[in-house]
Amino acid sequence: MTEKLSFPSADRNKGPILDVLKRVLPPNARVLEIASGTGQHAVHFAAHLPGITWQPSDIDPERRASIRIWREESGLENILEPLTVDVTRSDWDVGAFDVIYNSNLIHISPWKCCLGLLAGARRHVRPDGLLIIYGPFKIGGEHTAPGNRAFDEDLRARDPRWGVRDLEAVRDAADGFDLEERVEMPANNQTLVFRKT
Repeated sequence: MTEKLSFPSADRNKGPILDVLKRVLPPNARVLEIASGTGQHAVHFAAHLPGITWQPSDIDPERRASIRIWREESGLENILEPLTVDVTRSDWDVGAFDVIYNSNLIHISPWKCCLGLLAGARRHVRPDGLLIIYGPFKIGGEHTAPGNRAFDEDLRARDPRWGVRDLEAVRDAADGFDLEERVEMPANNQTLVFRKT
């Protein structure tokens, strides 16, 4: 049975993330969201950014089903049908976008998924476009809060390939992009805004 999913964390962080998006997204941008999850963010952002075309995606069929329910119930015309995107593939078959946005993927997946996200952004973000990544990061090799250290330990216990990433490692792997801005967010998270060079 298809189920509409809802995560409390997505409700908690959608407002602060929207504040950043309102400020940095170009007018009438086409945005590809990677690993959209439940669909909560897509609906919230599309509702508050009516000039934006929001393209959700997820590798998980249950998540895509949830996104469809959120989308249909919202009645919003600026959210598109969710796509299947596996960031580790060399061909996403999605076309070009002004912005790629991702929340909470790279620490709950192997490092190759971060590299795949960055490679896909190089292929699919238009020149001078943006890559926006939200989540927890270590800065200068250090956790930004004790809670992040505990979270990192929990992630690595569940899967040694997971873990809170070093901001500098992500920045250095983002060939073809400049880290334009780092925004401190609630709950010891960060939003990284990269611009394609």
